[in-house]
Amino acid sequence: MAQKGAQLDREVFSCPICLDLLKDPVTTSCGHSYCMNCIKSFWDEEDEKETHSCPQCRQTFTPRPVLLKNTMLAVLVDELKKIGLPAAPADLCYAGAEDVACDVCMGRKLKALKSCLTCPASYCKKHLQPHYDAAPLSKHKLVEPSKKLHENICSQHDEVMKIFCRTDQKCICYLCTMDQHKGHDTVTAAAERAEKQKELEVSQQNIQQRIQDREKDVKLLQQEVQNINRSADRTVEDGEKIFSELIRLLEKRSSEVKQQVRSQQDAQVSRVKELEEKLQQEIEELKKKDAELKKLSHTEDHNQFLHSYPSLSALSESTSSMEIRPLRYFEDVTAAVSEVRDKLQDVLREEWTKLSLTVTEVDVLLSDSPAEPTTRAGFLKYSCEITLDPNTAHTWLLLSEGNRKATLMSNQQSYPSHPDRFTACFQVLSRESLTGRCYWEVEWREGGVFVAVSYKDNSRGGRFYDSGFGCIDKSWSLRCLNNNYTLYHNNILTPVSGPWSSRVGVYLDHRAGILSFYSVSDTMTLLHRVQTTFTQPLYAGVRLVYSVGDTAEFCKLK
Repeated sequence: MAQKGAQLDREVFSCPICLDLLKDPVTTSCGHSYCMNCIKSFWDEEDEKETHSCPQCRQTFTPRPVLLKNTMLAVLVDELKKIGLPAAPADLCYAGAEDVACDVCMGRKLKALKSCLTCPASYCKKHLQPHYDAAPLSKHKLVEPSKKLHENICSQHDEVMKIFCRTDQKCICYLCTMDQHKGHDTVTAAAERAEKQKELEVSQQNIQQRIQDREKDVKLLQQEVQNINRSADRTVEDGEKIFSELIRLLEKRSSEVKQQVRSQQDAQVSRVKELEEKLQQEIEELKKKDAELKKLSHTEDHNQFLHSYPSLSALSESTSSMEIRPLRYFEDVTAAVSEVRDKLQDVLREEWTKLSLTVTEVDVLLSDSPAEPTTRAGFLKYSCEITLDPNTAHTWLLLSEGNRKATLMSNQQSYPSHPDRFTACFQVLSRESLTGRCYWEVEWREGGVFVAVSYKDNSRGGRFYDSGFGCIDKSWSLRCLNNNYTLYHNNILTPVSGPWSSRVGVYLDHRAGILSFYSVSDTMTLLHRVQTTFTQPLYAGVRLVYSVGDTAEFCKLK
């Protein structure tokens, strides 16, 4: 009984809005009490109306009442807080803002335990009991509490919708079948649910099967990651060993050259010093002879002079005179080492290209390969910095801007002779080999330009048709001239249409065999796409057409 009283006290002294004990309690003229802030906030939302109402009994007030703190009630609440109140039992659970409230409870509503689809209404434990006790109500369909019961009521006839119209694919009530849905294909909602339930079960089975398949795929991918990591680790370790061996070999050769040079240095210095000693000895002998002859020349005794002269005047055989000439000494060795270095660099450059291509060809055969980008921002993710190789530039091309820009000049440039140099066409290739997915842009001024990609072994000389970009099957080139585009490959010309621009973007997916040219301005427009199989690394290139002063520049992309 005391517990019941304590529970009653908690209910009486709780605010119906915030469901907590009253804070600064106020009482309306209808007798209901609230926290002052709670009722003020509630009425603030009603300020746009002419009248204000009690949240519990809905009695209206005009104008908005002026509320004063209920001092006596405040004192009682403070006393209750001091003595403490037991929590309400589980079966006395009031509905919060997110809960479904009992439709039968008056005043402060309890939380609904079930909703009835037949009534339709929601009930707390107390008010639900008749559905278990009364025979007519026991056949009603009870479900978990729902705030959407109103969706089961026909908005036109205010009847429960128990029929499904297959013609219009919507739930209706029995009165709807007599007017706007008359003659339609209708079944009970339960029958339609049964059909849909079968479809749902099939869908669930398909989903579960797909989940199993994807889980297997995930395990395979996880195993693939482990395999990739193991293979990469082994390759890095083996590569480090091989390169260490190569470094040791170079160090050994360097040491051998050093030893040979030092040995030859010692031998030659020894020969020079030996000859120097002989010369010094001869000088001493000659000085001695000169002194004796000088003394003899001053002898007054003619007989003594004549007696001594024959022996003193005879000179010993002299060391052959030295022929002094400029010597290079060991400079030729330096030149020979430099030549070895250059050859090694050439070999490493060629082999490095093959090595890089081999690395990029490592691929996990996934079903979903990345698609070609559709926006410039997407292309820029694959942007690469292109620099031109002076060893390939025609002698009438001047390279500038860090070897990114080529200009056609009126006189030859002082490039050293090189087997990679183009001699028939005003063109140049990049230093960088291109594999994987790459994107770059070329901008030109005046005249026209061929924007190209080519294999390294594209012919360098001969006639125009032997080496020009696009004239053979080792290169592809887009000619941009006189507001028109033309694709060249293997001397086959393909007219290309598209908006004219002085900047062309090139997208390469080496593995997929895709080469795309884009007109770049405020937007990007696809001009032409090549689909083929690339068998070697590619190099970017440009060829200037006619006029002195024409330029083509590989743009810096951000």
